[in-house]
Amino acid sequence: MHPLRGIGFKLASVLVFIVMSAMIKTTAQHVPAGQAVFFRSFFAIPVILIWLVWTREFPAGLRTANPLGHVWRGFAGTCAMGMGFAGLGYLPLPEVTAIGYAAPLLTVIFAAMFLNEEVRLFRLTAVALGLVGVMIVLSPRLTVVSGGAGHQEAFGAMLVLGGAVFSALAQVFVRKLVAGEKTATIVFYFSVTSTLLSLVTIPFGWVVPTAVEAATLVAAGLLGGVGQILLTSSYRFADASVVAPFDYASMLFALGFGWFFFGELPTVTMLAGAALVVTAGLLIIWRERALGLERARQRKAMTPQG
Repeated sequence: MHPLRGIGFKLASVLVFIVMSAMIKTTAQHVPAGQAVFFRSFFAIPVILIWLVWTREFPAGLRTANPLGHVWRGFAGTCAMGMGFAGLGYLPLPEVTAIGYAAPLLTVIFAAMFLNEEVRLFRLTAVALGLVGVMIVLSPRLTVVSGGAGHQEAFGAMLVLGGAVFSALAQVFVRKLVAGEKTATIVFYFSVTSTLLSLVTIPFGWVVPTAVEAATLVAAGLLGGVGQILLTSSYRFADASVVAPFDYASMLFALGFGWFFFGELPTVTMLAGAALVVTAGLLIIWRERALGLERARQRKAMTPQG
């Protein structure tokens, strides 16, 4: 094992996914989320295929014994991706990132509900702490419920939170899939499934993107494939418990990109809520490591978008 190399791959994957999200955000005012999902998924496929050939997992990585499981995982992941991309058109990049941190917290709850995983008081307390943080991040957007302004921002916040719910469900499906499927298989069929499912949204207003938008979306798709490869590679060199905490470096990258490219300044409320969510996530990772729970294969097959 080479922990420093694994951490390097992990940080590179986090940075690539944030760059990808920033690119999607630049097109969000004109290109609908379903169309962005298509570009993100379709153009990741050739990158993943090249990776499978390079690692000598082709064609073995395309064989599956559970096609229906991939469909369910793809459906949940596609919904998560679409709602997250839609939210980028309404909210600052750091805020979308912070709300997205609800996904691993909700996964703990869903794993207990659907997989009968035992969840003790420590992890439940950490989940509760994290969800309080999410509510703090959301609170300025939810004033619309009591008659305040910002209906669009409130809608965007609900979209991103809904995306986190579907992302958590996707993680539950992945946990079931890894019992009999290779990581490469899960990664490949997610891109294929999400590409096909995104086509369902064509009647809901796909547009002809400008040359710049098309190039940006193609690049975002290619980066999505590269990010997945970097993420999976990180687990070849270090244990999941070592590299998992570096997921939260995405907040630093999101703050930097949000400020530099979009002029987005974080509020004290958002930072306070995000700090609670990050603390809760790190506590859960520490506890899972202490209990020796295996999450490596599941994390290899997931992306921040679902």
